Amino acid sequence: MFKFIFDKDTWQEVFDSLSKNKLRTILTMVGVWWGILLLVGLLGAARGLENSFNRMFGDFATNSVFIWAGNTSKPFKGFQEGKRLRLKLSDVAKLEDNIEGIEFAVARNMNQGLVVRDFLSANLNVLGDFPVLDKVKKRNLVAGRFINQNDIDNHKKVTVISEDTYKQLYEKEEEAIGTYIQINSINYLVVGIYQKGMIDNFGPSEDVYIPFSTFQQVYNQGDKFGFLMITGKPEYKIGQIEQDAKLLLKNLNEVHPEDNQAFGGFNLGKEFAKRYNFLTGMQFLTWFVGIATLIAGVFAIGNILLITVKERTKEIGVRRALGATPFEIQRQIIVEAVFLTIVAGMFGVIIGGWILIALDHFLGQGEDAILVNASVSILVLFIAMVVSVVLGTLIGLIPAFKATSVKPIDALREE
Repeated sequence: MFKFIFDKDTWQEVFDSLSKNKLRTILTMVGVWWGILLLVGLLGAARGLENSFNRMFGDFATNSVFIWAGNTSKPFKGFQEGKRLRLKLSDVAKLEDNIEGIEFAVARNMNQGLVVRDFLSANLNVLGDFPVLDKVKKRNLVAGRFINQNDIDNHKKVTVISEDTYKQLYEKEEEAIGTYIQINSINYLVVGIYQKGMIDNFGPSEDVYIPFSTFQQVYNQGDKFGFLMITGKPEYKIGQIEQDAKLLLKNLNEVHPEDNQAFGGFNLGKEFAKRYNFLTGMQFLTWFVGIATLIAGVFAIGNILLITVKERTKEIGVRRALGATPFEIQRQIIVEAVFLTIVAGMFGVIIGGWILIALDHFLGQGEDAILVNASVSILVLFIAMVVSVVLGTLIGLIPAFKATSVKPIDALREE
């Protein structure tokens, strides 16, 4: 078999057969070419979209939920509806102690403040945070450092600002670390600058960070805080953690168990799941469309080869009369089918690769890139080519058996 494949005469016959009608041969290959092209292009685009999501959320603990206190909507234990609730620092410790699956529970505060430097000013969101925030919502520092435990313990008046804040308050390339800005008329030492990621487009803008303890002291918050960020361990469902946390908070604050307005929440884990489910569905659809198109293209090759066999009936009869076995005739037709499939598939891979390069050039550059590194793995290309070769072999069997089904004497009489 291998000797036949590498035989010069075999390939001479293949090329002679296919070159008799070049246009038909090219059109025959278009179906397979288009199927591979679709598969490579769509899978590469889906991978680029997935990479974009991963870059957007890669430094964020996606198994997270935000919880905040609101007003009660049901009377309970002598309290009328409409009671204003506030989260307390003691609630955080009780949540960590009593709810299984919590990895981090982070108390956070936010308020709007007038931020001033020299003659420049802006109304920005000021957040009071703990150092642990950098573990659940990684800050991409471009200069300096983030808030540390020493800042918390000593109620230091230090701040970490975003690049957008820096651009509003400083001249281009001006050194900011070690300088002071005023937040609501209080001086703060700038110790870090961070670059916002695409994830920061979700929710209120986080412009200026100060130590949580400093925020509590400056804004006279006592043990109260604004909202809570809970991150679950990977093996636990964040939806269940959210339900358990809200129920415990209701018990701690004497709220009716069925009061759904007392504590609000935004389940980031569910939002991430929706997006990744969309990506999974897109990849499945891509495989389905690509394989279906590939199958249609291979069938087109089979149909054209049937026509070719019909045209070559007399030639096949002569070869049979001269001693060619049915297996040799069948083998020749199958090689033609596989050859067409492989060549068409290779063109599909090459042009699909060019398309992905173009997508990466036009849509994959910069911080707001839609498709990041749109590409397909070697394994995917290998699978696509193997599938095409297998399909080409199977579809080649139809005209091959057709070619040997006619008796030599009848084939020689064919006009």
